[in-house]
Amino acid sequence: MKSLLMKIYKELYEAYGPRHWWPGETPFEVMVGAILTQNTSWKNVERAIENLKKRNVLYPVGMDRLKEPSLASLIRPSGTFRIKARRLKAFVTFLLDEYHGDIERMKREGIGELREKLLRVNGIGPETADSILLYGLQKPIFVIDAYTKRIFTRHRLVSEKASYDDLQTLFMDHLPRDEKLYNEYHALLVQLGKNVCKKKPECDRCPLKGIEHRA
Repeated sequence: MKSLLMKIYKELYEAYGPRHWWPGETPFEVMVGAILTQNTSWKNVERAIENLKKRNVLYPVGMDRLKEPSLASLIRPSGTFRIKARRLKAFVTFLLDEYHGDIERMKREGIGELREKLLRVNGIGPETADSILLYGLQKPIFVIDAYTKRIFTRHRLVSEKASYDDLQTLFMDHLPRDEKLYNEYHALLVQLGKNVCKKKPECDRCPLKGIEHRA
């Protein structure tokens, strides 16, 4: 399985090159983006983040001081903006209460304990928590999303019944604990899922054509 996973990675890297993901000027911006991108496109997230930058509130204390309705208005382009405003407020409260808003202090905490704390924050599930850990804090944890599940199911690498944890374990048990590898690998899978392995797949263009394994 290790050699197969690395073959997939190399095929995707040759097809798409480095993805330079996750875009963001600061770790906090990346974390905010991880929450805003739930159930929407990245273009919509970019518009919401630009609004936050123009208002000069894209930092923990600035967002904490902002009233929830005002925050909701700024992030409207990201969709379900009232729910996401509530989630952002909960995350910022967590960040200030636990780490005094200090990202470096947050980063020093062990990955297991930190993940458990994130999962207790309102609106943060496994994918968002792991995106914060991997992309915001450079922690070696593999992010699983709908694209990954779709791609690996279609290539019969996993069962359709495979859970988030099952997929994450597959990667983390067979790949080196390398944050840069996890970052690039997940971003490449997203690229494949968005452009080729869509709901209606374009299999003739797939860089992974012919790769199959009975789960």
